[in-house]
Amino acid sequence: MIEKVFLVITKDEEQTTAFNDLVLLIKTHYKLKVELKYYNDIIDADEQKSFVLVYLSDEKIKRFFKNHLNSSINIAILPTGKNSKTITSYGISNDVHEALEDALDTSRYAKVDILLCNGEPTFTNIIIGNVHGLNNASIEKKFLLTKIKEFFVHLTNLSFRDFTFTTAKDYKLHTASTGIMILEHSVKHARSNMIHEEFSFQDGKLNAFILSPTSILSYVYYLFSVFFYSRFSLNNLPKSIGVIKTSKLNITSSKPMDFTIDDSFVSSKTIDLEIIKEALHIALGRNIKNLPEKSTTEDEKDTIKTNDLPKGEMVGSLLSETVPLFKRADEDDFKDLFSSLRESSKFSSIFIVLMVLSTLLATTGLFQNSAPVIIGAMILAPLMGPIVSLAMGVVRAENQLITNSIKTLAYAVVTALFFSCIYTYSMPLSELTPEMRGRLNPNVLDLMVAIISGIAGAYANSKSEVAKSLAGVAIAVALIPPLSVTGIGIGWGNIDIIYGSFLLFITNLVGITLSASLTFLVLGYAPLRRAKKGLVYTSIILALVTIPLIISFTKLIKQNSILSRLNNKTYTIDNKKVDIAVLEVDLSSKIPLLYIKTRSNTLLSKKDLVSLKQNISEHINDEVTLNVSMRTIVE
Repeated sequence: MIEKVFLVITKDEEQTTAFNDLVLLIKTHYKLKVELKYYNDIIDADEQKSFVLVYLSDEKIKRFFKNHLNSSINIAILPTGKNSKTITSYGISNDVHEALEDALDTSRYAKVDILLCNGEPTFTNIIIGNVHGLNNASIEKKFLLTKIKEFFVHLTNLSFRDFTFTTAKDYKLHTASTGIMILEHSVKHARSNMIHEEFSFQDGKLNAFILSPTSILSYVYYLFSVFFYSRFSLNNLPKSIGVIKTSKLNITSSKPMDFTIDDSFVSSKTIDLEIIKEALHIALGRNIKNLPEKSTTEDEKDTIKTNDLPKGEMVGSLLSETVPLFKRADEDDFKDLFSSLRESSKFSSIFIVLMVLSTLLATTGLFQNSAPVIIGAMILAPLMGPIVSLAMGVVRAENQLITNSIKTLAYAVVTALFFSCIYTYSMPLSELTPEMRGRLNPNVLDLMVAIISGIAGAYANSKSEVAKSLAGVAIAVALIPPLSVTGIGIGWGNIDIIYGSFLLFITNLVGITLSASLTFLVLGYAPLRRAKKGLVYTSIILALVTIPLIISFTKLIKQNSILSRLNNKTYTIDNKKVDIAVLEVDLSSKIPLLYIKTRSNTLLSKKDLVSLKQNISEHINDEVTLNVSMRTIVE
């Protein structure tokens, strides 16, 4: 049974009308005895028969809390107009009458943790540096134009500084960051940040969010998420944010840190953060819907999610250099990949055996016109290793890697041409199959195959969890069949076959190398300034070989246009109905040559065919030459 209230005030408040009205309300309406105390007094009260009403500003409440850590008194907070941080943090109503009702509700009292920053209690958050909107929940309510404006303001304001973190379990992390946000607890009604998740009053842990975008692209993605998505939880944070959840955290830097505690500016070279477990017994306000039922047991394990934060050399580069456009790969990942690619670039007996077998199998499949056999040859082909190594050599300007890769690829090309040529020369067949013909007129679509294959190859090699054999097949698709067709052309002595298929091979080789190099660049395996020279040379070669591809693609578009306009078309010639089907469109000469098949009930004369030619020319707005196969239906 509550009999007495300790009302904690300052001497200045004692003379105000609001204070006198409050005392009168407590005495007359609630029939309770009131004893005045000042904020710096130490109160030792019977928690069963009394409680402490705190009627102070935020700063004075901090002093009062600090003096009563781990005491057993029941504390309730009343709104004064000067303690917005406190009442927001603990869900207190802004109405004094409602706050008094909650203070008298014994079910609302709970033991809560207190976060100390350099010995001072913290109610909302601690912000070190610039967290670029992570601490601003009001972004969600702003107009779109305002969001866009603030987005670009932040976009031009990115800077890093070094931090060293030491947790309660002696985990140490040295990294570079733009800013850090630290919370003790967080509730939905009072969320002042972009983390849509509640953190307990009683888990014995603080929550540190470390912002460190390691590239311009990752920074843009983070800003876009903050300003236009605005919903984060611990499970879907952008990779630019690391999380440390611990009971104690020491933060140091090479220079004094300017930071805010509950929006009050402070500066220090060292920041000591500590959670005092179940430090105070406080009445939580009605704005907190889910009251803690009982004290929770502190989880002894710390939560550390910092794998994507910069470490090692990357820290120094972020502090002293311009932030890169693309993220740089971790040193350990790079060392493993680079070592693997050095081995892949070297010529070996295993490589030559697989090259011979895949070439012979592909050539056989081409003569058979069998796609499954050609696919089998692609699986055998060992070309991914030297090509991806060449791409890495280009992007990192590694001359030795480039030299080894080119030598191995040269051996592969000579081997494939030699064995496919000898195989063709000994084969008593001389007809082009559709599978061969499909490799003779390369166009921009073939280049797209090469580009996608190169991306797949580079990505598969950079990610250990991706099966490299799958990407190897994609690369072999673009290289082994055209190279085998070139060997067939040599065996037959056909220049047109050699030119068309080898152009496709060179196009694919250059396209794969360039796209794989760009993929490695995006994945962070080389700075852009180092990759410029190799990428420029590769791009020039690609541009040169793309010219005939564009010409060929233009012809393909024209072929498709003619086919779509004429196929299954019916003409009336001299009162005779003639159905036509276009078998092939040959655009090798100035006037298109159309191979068509006609179907009619009456035999067509030469005059009819001339009229048909004129009708077709008018229909497609171009002169044509017809090669006609006639079919007459007799009923």
